[in-house]
Amino acid sequence: MNAARPRPIPADDAPHVLVVDDDRRLRDLLSRFLSEHGYRVTTARDAADARAQIANFVFDGYILDVMMPGENGFDLAHWVRESSNVPILMLTARADAKDRVRGLEIGADDYLPKPFEPRELVLRLNNIIRRTASALTPAPAQPEFVRFGPFIYRIDKGELRQGEEIIRITEREREILTILARAPGETVPREALSGSGDASNERTVDVQINRLRRKIEPDPANPSFLQTVRGSGYRLVVE
Repeated sequence: MNAARPRPIPADDAPHVLVVDDDRRLRDLLSRFLSEHGYRVTTARDAADARAQIANFVFDGYILDVMMPGENGFDLAHWVRESSNVPILMLTARADAKDRVRGLEIGADDYLPKPFEPRELVLRLNNIIRRTASALTPAPAQPEFVRFGPFIYRIDKGELRQGEEIIRITEREREILTILARAPGETVPREALSGSGDASNERTVDVQINRLRRKIEPDPANPSFLQTVRGSGYRLVVE
């Protein structure tokens, strides 16, 4: 007789999922299958058991059965959503569209009717956890200022300084310099600086760039800071 295959041990930092279902056989099946796909899994037999697990552990996703004795999955999902944005995947034998809509209205992220293909469940779970993680990832912080040569440009104030001296620039020059400073060292297309795709505005950008160079470049004919990228646009070289 073959020995039972040992259950894989996920990494300590693997996503932690709570599976809530009153069917013990299904809980065990999902627990093994999810573990094989890199998840840490905790199971609960009903909503009361799930609440106790949620009080003691931090989860990255919930798989909730709808039809359970006592409190159903819809009620549990509603309770979760009162204080958490952790992704929820609803599992149910109900194929009624009204039930699917109800789950989504409560705040469930996805809905999978029984019987289901375990591989599809894993894909759906991966997707909702990835989407939530992306939404919660903060955007990279924008620098408050950039420095090039003897100049400092304060992006938040639109202020160009050389030491203690404030360099006077026009509003249009300030707009262009702000766009370039927010992408330091990167090529910014002419159309992004012009605010319009028409050629006349792009030619106006060239004029404004030349005026800026006369204010910041030691040799405007051979710019060190405000450089032309041939055929593309301009870039601001900063320290």
